Amino acid sequence: MPSALILIADGTEEMEFTITYDTLVRAGVSCTSAFVSDEKRQGDSASYESNPPFAKGSRGIKILPDTYFSPQAATPDKYDLLVIPGGAKGAETISANSPIQHLVREYLQEGKYVGMICAGSLAALTSGLPKQPITSHPSVRDQLKDTFTYSEDPVVVSGKLVTSRGPGTAFPFALTLVELLCGKEKRAEVAGPMIFPPGTFA
Repeated sequence: MPSALILIADGTEEMEFTITYDTLVRAGVSCTSAFVSDEKRQGDSASYESNPPFAKGSRGIKILPDTYFSPQAATPDKYDLLVIPGGAKGAETISANSPIQHLVREYLQEGKYVGMICAGSLAALTSGLPKQPITSHPSVRDQLKDTFTYSEDPVVVSGKLVTSRGPGTAFPFALTLVELLCGKEKRAEVAGPMIFPPGTFA
């Protein structure tokens, strides 16, 4: 069974996190969400490891992660996919985290998938990834366009790196990850009962 680690922080965009997590679960992917602390919570991190706090999303919705982010527990020998959602504040916290930057490079070096959506694509920049096709939310385009080959496609697949644009592209992003991990048939099987309008990305 494929497995995915989905990161979350205060300020993470709720739709991008939830739609990706839910869609992967529907495909039979074993998903774990891990809370990434910002500096304000860093000092209390030890007490959260077995009982992480609620993450307060970009729209104020509280989400309880499965675990607290630990670099040692997040290595690519344990998961097939690492997902970094957007939401300006959450993406800033996650993309600025040095251990996560190292993990992004390590996952790709080990041939594992990394998914970034919306402002989460900033992690490609902070992780020092080489120039390649990428997309993101328009609000962070200018930070990425000179370093990468910028695209405005809803989903961009560059080797094992998958990027997408925002809440409205969360379904095609998640379904693309399903297809890469589980195949086209599984993508169709998952998308069917969701009842997407005819002619859309499903």
